[in-house]
Amino acid sequence: MQRQTRLVIQNVKPQLDNGIYFIKRIVGQEVNVSADILADGHDALGCSLNFKHETDKKWSEVRMNSHTYDEFFATFKVEKQGFYNYQIEAWIDYALNWQHGTTRKIQDHQIVKSELLEGALFCKALLSKSSKTEKKFLEIAIEAFEDEKKYSFALDLAQSSELHQIFLKYPTKTLSNKSPELQVYVDRKKALFSTWYEFFPRSASSVEGKHGTFKDCEKLLPRIAEMGFDTLYFPPIHPIGEINRKGKNNATIAQIEDVGSPWGIGSKYGGHKSIHPELGTLKDLKNLVQKAQALDIEVALDFALQAAPDHPYVKEHPQWFKWRPDGTVQYAENPPKKYQDIQPIYFESDDWKNLWQELLDVALYWVEEAGIKIFRVDNPHTKPFYFWGWLIGEIKKKHPDVLFLAEAFTRPKIMHELAKQGFTQSYTYFTWRNSKHELTAYVEEMTKTGQNEFFRPNFWPNTPDILPFHLQSQNEAMYLIKYFLAATLSSNTGIYGPVYEYMIHEGLPGKEEYLNSEKYEIRLWDWQLRNKITALITKINLIRRDNTSLQQTNNVVFCPSDQESIISYYKFSDDKHNQTLMVCNLEPSYNKQALVRLPVEHIGHQPVRVLDLITGNSYWWDKEWNFIELHPTLPFHLFKLEWH
Repeated sequence: MQRQTRLVIQNVKPQLDNGIYFIKRIVGQEVNVSADILADGHDALGCSLNFKHETDKKWSEVRMNSHTYDEFFATFKVEKQGFYNYQIEAWIDYALNWQHGTTRKIQDHQIVKSELLEGALFCKALLSKSSKTEKKFLEIAIEAFEDEKKYSFALDLAQSSELHQIFLKYPTKTLSNKSPELQVYVDRKKALFSTWYEFFPRSASSVEGKHGTFKDCEKLLPRIAEMGFDTLYFPPIHPIGEINRKGKNNATIAQIEDVGSPWGIGSKYGGHKSIHPELGTLKDLKNLVQKAQALDIEVALDFALQAAPDHPYVKEHPQWFKWRPDGTVQYAENPPKKYQDIQPIYFESDDWKNLWQELLDVALYWVEEAGIKIFRVDNPHTKPFYFWGWLIGEIKKKHPDVLFLAEAFTRPKIMHELAKQGFTQSYTYFTWRNSKHELTAYVEEMTKTGQNEFFRPNFWPNTPDILPFHLQSQNEAMYLIKYFLAATLSSNTGIYGPVYEYMIHEGLPGKEEYLNSEKYEIRLWDWQLRNKITALITKINLIRRDNTSLQQTNNVVFCPSDQESIISYYKFSDDKHNQTLMVCNLEPSYNKQALVRLPVEHIGHQPVRVLDLITGNSYWWDKEWNFIELHPTLPFHLFKLEWH
């Protein structure tokens, strides 16, 4: 039987898909909650936002306020990692309703003796709940309300703010109603702010033709730290299959010296819980992780759920693969691309429970044995969504610090579903967004719609799989522009290096793929090389680290300019103590002049001193529209706004 209530609670925000999924925050952030709350008639309503961490026994409560008819608002701060539950409770507040109605009658010079007696009953109900001071006030009020000789004094007490505050503090929740419980998952700060650097550990050697090791990687840690990166991501570090191994440039027939693709995982040397023997041992990896941590760098591993034909799983668990009538397995394909060296795992296997458990055990192995807390997940969109929701949830129960980056260049709704299932961050289409209109529309879509509650973008200008056409045979300015945009539009960003900072730009004809791709061969890099791009990447990364306005994505405000090739945008910290303004010339080959509008409605002060954190130059702007000029030699400004 339906419980009696007069309250309707609807349009509760934020929530995802009627509460099926959780929204996301990081420790210290706020959750701003709103709802439409209605009741019949004209009685006063009371409502509260209730919340608690999953480890708390009791709910915390904050009263909701209304700025418009029937719409109520409140905010709570998340202080710990893990899940918080929140819900709205609403009730008819008869005590406040009494005070409001009685006050109006008094102002109309009506006799309210009967109303005062009713008020005494409301006060008596609160005596056991109130503090000593409040109880004394209530006793005085009760006596006055019941004594006709104190009628004038009683009128003052009935209308008093003191009584109003006591009624607010101790509501009698008559005929209350509650919304369904909703959830927010709270991660550590790294979920929101991270700067990734990817390289192939087998190319870390300083000797031509020699396979790199984890010990070689240790020597590169100071360079990565110096450039301001806090996350070092390795492609798969496992043994590489020998059957159907790929040769250079994705050749289907490998030569004896070819090392194959790291994503062709598994051989006689082991599978997903093993390390390629030429990289080193588990102890070597743990030493690398610890030395990276000493430099404030976290090592991220690739989590690629697929197998080479000679992976141990194929013989030990043939039921985890789909076999064709002729006894062969269909290799992986993404037409027109073919991956003859990879066999996809068959998630529809009748033995799916053991399969899921094994894959969970793989992830937990690297977390618990090597201290890995970040995974970049290869092609998660080709595995069942609910598998990811389960796996990520199981890992976070034991290890809430673990983060997951989804490598899913696929359809938007699929990328969103992966985020809803628990992926911490995601690759995006930023790689191909170049014009002012494309960039503005795309970032606005991610930050000003419901996506901002669950989808955390990570902007990468390139990856080992993708050398976009606009970086092929381009000049230095284009590389600077794309990194500047990635690092200042998004609080999570990354590059695949050192090919990016060294401007390695030769692509396969007609394709967005690297010629002589490192995916299929070991490359020898001059890791000591420094150039203008490394210098500016370093500068930008350090500026990101020092300015909290650049450590989140959803706070971006685009600013008009009178040139289509000039994009300008403003960011601010939550407390507005740190504010930055970015201006970038999207045309890499020409000087551009423009007028850029200050976001005066946001900054709150004029004139403003704009300090260019790249060059150190500063200017006073006392107008709404201001002149700038940008050259390909330095195609952007990164201004810090100051008022003294």
